Amino acid sequence: MALDRIDFALLARLQDAARTSNKELAGMVGLAPSTCFERVRRLERTVIRGYRAQLDPLALGLGIQAMISVRLRHHAQHASDAFVAHLDTLPEVVGFFSIGGEIDFLVHVAVEDVAALQDLAQRGFTDREEVDRITTSLVFEHRQVGYPVPR
Repeated sequence: MALDRIDFALLARLQDAARTSNKELAGMVGLAPSTCFERVRRLERTVIRGYRAQLDPLALGLGIQAMISVRLRHHAQHASDAFVAHLDTLPEVVGFFSIGGEIDFLVHVAVEDVAALQDLAQRGFTDREEVDRITTSLVFEHRQVGYPVPR
């Protein structure tokens, strides 16, 4: 599906403020509200993965965030699949990247305190058979800025 400048403008606005009304979106891009509504629905079927509320981790009692670099012991697909399935079971996992290079996964976690981070590192990572080594780095600040949208 080819996207045009109006689609890009809609995507940029929705990424910045997903709760923007259809009427406001239509006015911003110069479309009739009904046409804008149909375009957004088409984008939801093809480009937009979903809408989410951004939560304040401190308000949830999550005072520590960390990035855990993980190197797997074996690089077989079953080991990677097992590790990803395990990550899906950990409520502390905010997100992760499967990457190439020295490490295989970069996992973003949020926990209550240092003791919870230590427990998670042991229980969630080093105790896993497929994990060779981890390195934990504390996150001092995190901002979700979104993907660059062509203009």
